[in-house]
Amino acid sequence: MNLLTELVAFVVAIGVLVVVHEYGHYSIARLCGVKVLRFSIGFGKPLVQWVSKHTGTEWTISWLPLGGYVKMLDEREATERIPAGDLPHAFNRQSVGKRIAIVAAGPIANFLLAIALFALVFASGVNEPAAIVAAPPAHSAAAQAGFQGGEKIVSVSDANGDDTQSVRSWSDLRWKLLSAAFDHGRVVLAAHDGGGTYDFPLDLSQLRSKDLDDDFMSRLGLEAGGGTLQVAGVEPGSAAERAGLQKGDRLRAVDGRPVDSASTFIAHVKEHAGKPVQLDILRGADQPLKLTVVPAAQRDDETGETVGRIGAALAAQAPTVAVRYGPLESVQLGAHRTWSIAVYSLRMFGRMITGEASLKNLSGPVTIADYAGKSARLGLSAFLSFLALVSISLGVLNLLPIPVLDGGHLLYYLVEAVTGKAVSDRWQLILQRAGLACIVALSAIALFNDLARLIHF
Repeated sequence: MNLLTELVAFVVAIGVLVVVHEYGHYSIARLCGVKVLRFSIGFGKPLVQWVSKHTGTEWTISWLPLGGYVKMLDEREATERIPAGDLPHAFNRQSVGKRIAIVAAGPIANFLLAIALFALVFASGVNEPAAIVAAPPAHSAAAQAGFQGGEKIVSVSDANGDDTQSVRSWSDLRWKLLSAAFDHGRVVLAAHDGGGTYDFPLDLSQLRSKDLDDDFMSRLGLEAGGGTLQVAGVEPGSAAERAGLQKGDRLRAVDGRPVDSASTFIAHVKEHAGKPVQLDILRGADQPLKLTVVPAAQRDDETGETVGRIGAALAAQAPTVAVRYGPLESVQLGAHRTWSIAVYSLRMFGRMITGEASLKNLSGPVTIADYAGKSARLGLSAFLSFLALVSISLGVLNLLPIPVLDGGHLLYYLVEAVTGKAVSDRWQLILQRAGLACIVALSAIALFNDLARLIHF
């Protein structure tokens, strides 16, 4: 069932993104008076096709739904003589400004779709984890900033306390810190701790470009907290069972430190292989108990190191906050989120080229299908947010100055606009081959990363 969900979600996602991208090209081409011969969704043998009586455009849905194209009338590609009446409607006879507009319309359509989807999510309202900090690991950046756990972050400022931005949820905090982390500087987090509002200066300089992935918050020692950590199950014969831990127990503290984050608890247990760990728990109707468990020493398959393990499954229930915005604010936030993600994507791609970031950040269709299915199971808002994210990635990718992509064609036309001369066919052919090799290499790396994630090698 999960596989079917992933396939359906993937096909829907790719279908929507391709239609929007290609319709951007199509609509501006028609507006500029260019004759469109074919609008195809997918590649290969057509499954469904029909011809518009009004425009003469052939609309096609093909069997391989991993892209699409818009074929316009162009003398350079014509296999037969073009009627004289159609020549003014050929793409190659349009001004350089019109050609730039037509080519740029596809990526722009993807960005506009992302803005609309984010705005819809913001306006409809979503429940997100509250920006409450769990007790951070010792010596982490969060601990050095002064966080002890339980503080609710309300705003982010620069190192001087200027440019203050309010924080509404944990995901909102993550995006703001991600943007700031690229500058490798410091930020000031204002947070409530029950006794008032205090400033916590957070140092982001320890983060390297390759660290800016899904786990960068954990590297800072920041985990969503404020909730309850419950034992969901105990393995027979495990250290947890020998200590007397039971399903339904609620963890309050470990070795005297408050704990409300599963990752914080697991990290503490891993560091104490063969050493006693004291747990403060609540059982039944809030009955307080103290238990001592000795984590069993076990080899970590990923790192090869010896770590502690108690054999208990945990379930975290973090507090959530309903986040809803007005129509105008939703559009503004949608545009800001789209811009932030696009800039982040470009920066990350640049760092991969210079070797500052790992090529493991590239993902292919398998990973996209996996996340499409996961987001679809989480609900409509999660799926729309995922769709917006991939739409931005598609727009950014197509704007890269690589021949065979929209960005490569834009580069040709910009050169023509500046020099007054079109790039020669010979140079276009050479660059086309180089661009194709580049795309094949990127696709191969992305597919390898997909397989590596799938079979864990």
